[in-house]
Amino acid sequence: MVDVPQLVAQARAGRPRAVARLISLVEGASPQLREVMAALAPLTGGAYVVGLTGSPGVGKSTTTSALVSAYRKAGRRVGVLAVDPSSPFSGGALLGDRVRMSDHASDPGVYIRSMATRGHLGGLAWAAPQAVRVLDAAGCEVILVETVGVGQSEVEIAAQADTSVVLLAPGMGDGIQAAKAGILEIGDVYVVNKADRDGADATARELNHMLGLGESRGPGDWRPPIVKTVAARAEGIDEVVEALEKHRAWMEERGVLAERRHRRAAGEVETIAVTRLRERISDLHGDRRLEALADRIVAGGLDPYAAADELVAGLTERG
Repeated sequence: MVDVPQLVAQARAGRPRAVARLISLVEGASPQLREVMAALAPLTGGAYVVGLTGSPGVGKSTTTSALVSAYRKAGRRVGVLAVDPSSPFSGGALLGDRVRMSDHASDPGVYIRSMATRGHLGGLAWAAPQAVRVLDAAGCEVILVETVGVGQSEVEIAAQADTSVVLLAPGMGDGIQAAKAGILEIGDVYVVNKADRDGADATARELNHMLGLGESRGPGDWRPPIVKTVAARAEGIDEVVEALEKHRAWMEERGVLAERRHRRAAGEVETIAVTRLRERISDLHGDRRLEALADRIVAGGLDPYAAADELVAGLTERG
């Protein structure tokens, strides 16, 4: 058994091993997870969570690394959750993102963690929201969450971040892909990376045009900026940070930040509750009550919806 209060105190003191242990407890769905979350709850709420998403190859990891450098230069403690695709053999993360961020490995003000999706769709690991809480409680002022780059289901990042950054690159057909994936609705800041390539200006114009189509923003509403960068040379990164800070200030002024965090908390509760129900239902396989309901459906005496109502009612009475 882990001494949770001691582990939390060590994480607050900036000890990377303690932070790593807490996130491992989250990923492993430890029996002590409830105790961990209860201990962390009063310590969270101070971090600014930035999600970075985009198609594979647009330079998400390079951009994330450049943003870490910019925030560290400003004296901020930074946490990075780099969600990697799961290995089909081991189930673990491929760790490609941490390889690209090796420049920050020795910086005590930066904590980088690769997390495996483990088959979870939407570009995020299922444990990512709780891992964000760990980094928040550990004193990270900015948390960068980089998604796996899975394409059209990447929109999940919008529900997990205070600000969502969508990266595109010239020559990849990203304008059309952006419209297909629905990311035109989730981006708060758009970055056209690899802007030293031919077609960068055209990509930015096309994106600006598509953002204007069907736009129904009123006076004072946020208009997502488009920033061109060459992340490999840190060009344009200061402008990205400036856009992020402007968006944060706009959200705080209008109460949008608190609203987003409220929605995020509600979503976490819903996910945990649904997971618990699913686990309890899976325990019923082979249970006589479930078999009896199936018999009544086959015999025509009960429809599946009514059977599900009876099953849920029974689980509620047991719970």
